[in-house]
Amino acid sequence: MNVRVLQVGYGDDEPVAARVERVAALVAEQRGADLVVLPELWAPGGFSYREWEQRAEPLDDSPVLRALADAARAAGAVVHAGSLVERTAEPGPQGRHLWNTSVVLGRDGAVAAAYRKVHRFGFGVGEPQLMEAGEDVVVVDLPLDAAGGTTRTGLATCYDVRFPELFRRQVDLGAELVLLPAAWPAARLAHWRLLTRARAVEDQVVLVAVGTAGTHAGTEMAGHSAVVSPWGEDLAEAGAGEEVLSVDVDLDEVASCRERFPVLADRRL
Repeated sequence: MNVRVLQVGYGDDEPVAARVERVAALVAEQRGADLVVLPELWAPGGFSYREWEQRAEPLDDSPVLRALADAARAAGAVVHAGSLVERTAEPGPQGRHLWNTSVVLGRDGAVAAAYRKVHRFGFGVGEPQLMEAGEDVVVVDLPLDAAGGTTRTGLATCYDVRFPELFRRQVDLGAELVLLPAAWPAARLAHWRLLTRARAVEDQVVLVAVGTAGTHAGTEMAGHSAVVSPWGEDLAEAGAGEEVLSVDVDLDEVASCRERFPVLADRRL
């Protein structure tokens, strides 16, 4: 499986519409890829809390998703669109209409999966103040194998990586691959590198962790997107700036790792 990691860099000076057009064109260029993955909230801005309300979109009428659907068809690849600020007509349990929602598009541009972020970052401000929390653990069969097979794939977003129980639940549901878009700040880069490797090792999965670059809303982003093997080895890692990684991933390595080092069979809790 060939994975393209698109570590998008942006700042406050780039209009959202221009950024969407630029990134969709970049996705369309990824012909030959089986999977293209974008970061969390790359269009509305990961730390641009004050702009989320006006930049929110319903999933069934999203300019961002329409642009990426066209790009997925042009590239002939499954596209993880990162996440966007989803607006719903009906409020959630806390009376809010906004969600941090990740969307996966098939090669035909149709929505193949969606995941609403379970763990909201902000300690009472930002996401917890403005957004509803997702409740569902999402693991789906995605057609990522170049030979036509499917891969059990777990979806998580950014702050979720600090909560290992979510990833263990994904393993229980059969996940072999986990996709983790993020808007991770540079101030906690060491945590990003540590936690992403830990989740891959302890759950014996391939982890695709995709962050953003640049500075927006006064926050410098960490970059350093990575594809991590079930042994915790970096198959590829980006630097701090905008970058595209092309990584060939052998998904059979997941079964091999679990057979050679059957740690998951020893779980007791």
